[in-house]
Amino acid sequence: MITLAGIIGSGKSSLTEILSKELGSTPFYEPVEDNPVLPLFYKGNEQAAKKREQGEKDATNPYAYLLQTFFLNRRFKMIKEAMQGENNILDRSIHEDAMFMRMNTDMGNATQIEYQIYQELLTNMLAELPFAHQSKNPDLTVFIKVSYETMIHRIEKRGREYEQVSTDPSLVDYYHRLLKYYDDWEKSYDQTKLLVIDGDKYDFVENSADRNLVLDMIETEMVNLGKLTPEKFAQLKAARA
Repeated sequence: MITLAGIIGSGKSSLTEILSKELGSTPFYEPVEDNPVLPLFYKGNEQAAKKREQGEKDATNPYAYLLQTFFLNRRFKMIKEAMQGENNILDRSIHEDAMFMRMNTDMGNATQIEYQIYQELLTNMLAELPFAHQSKNPDLTVFIKVSYETMIHRIEKRGREYEQVSTDPSLVDYYHRLLKYYDDWEKSYDQTKLLVIDGDKYDFVENSADRNLVLDMIETEMVNLGKLTPEKFAQLKAARA
């Protein structure tokens, strides 16, 4: 099982599609288009930020906990399904979800009680997975690391209104804060082998040479982990030549 990681607009879904086609495996995408809570969450963030500016120090986003439990529930279901096959791909890590919940709690969008309940639920869910009692999960996490400028460019390009800083200026602070949390997440992550891809340097969507380089990096790690034979790697690489 391969997991993609990265901030909003980093290209996780695009690389998930590219990699699943390359390996002939099944992609599992983050529930965004069919997520009724996500637009409410962004609106709630905007409202909570305005209330805090007006002096309401305890103003929270009423949709923060709901959104994260929605993602947690869907992610857990997808992990169980992805584990039924070889080299299936998830376009976000369940451990990233926990980071989002931590950040929203630190920002005041969620309460400490909500965070505690979320953490207990996450712990109970992870304990039900087959690899729960192993020292390391038996998969690879690919982290697409991008700058603020690249993230904003891609967010603007895909055009979801509720993600735009031009529509909601409070997102500027939110996105910068999220980048800092991702930096800390990268440094402390120890759940699986972590492969970091420079998303500013490699345009794996538009540039075929960059795409091949990124696929080579990922498949080399898969060979090292024993999840892909050297012979199969050579075949995949030759097919792209």
